[in-house]
Amino acid sequence: MEKPLALESTDAELILASIEDRETLKNLMQFYDYDFSAFISIDVEDNGLYSPYAYLDDYWIDAAHRFPYLIKRAGRYAGFALVRRIETEDRHYFSIAEFFIMKKYRKNAIGRQVAVRLFDLHEGDWEVFQLESNKPARIFWTKVIGDYSGGAFTERFEEGKSIQDFVSRRLADG
Repeated sequence: MEKPLALESTDAELILASIEDRETLKNLMQFYDYDFSAFISIDVEDNGLYSPYAYLDDYWIDAAHRFPYLIKRAGRYAGFALVRRIETEDRHYFSIAEFFIMKKYRKNAIGRQVAVRLFDLHEGDWEVFQLESNKPARIFWTKVIGDYSGGAFTERFEEGKSIQDFVSRRLADG
């Protein structure tokens, strides 16, 4: 298992998830889906659970392009983040595929600190998107990315999504 990365000014940890952590991540995704059901039309299945995340296993199959992280605070799970490296003919960039902080931790700046740490860990171009209907996420990401980039980001709206593009500060500064 990867060594946890301590985050500034909290006791939160960002941990690169191993295959042994797959079940924990799968379970945390149930809470994520519950929260996200306020913005998209998803329902639990007959077994009372949301459908499994279709791409979860890909995070260990394609470890060069997919990065699963668990987030802990005071030794307890507080959320997760799934980061992707996307390579097309035109560009290469990182993207937040999924990002979840449990409600009880959302006012503790953990989300902001985790986001900044992810941007620093994965140097280069970034694209982060949210559903236009998910106003709390749009406010969060616009503020975090604006602060992180010193306002050097672009925002566009496509197909019901708000998309922010920017360059990791470490790469831009370095």
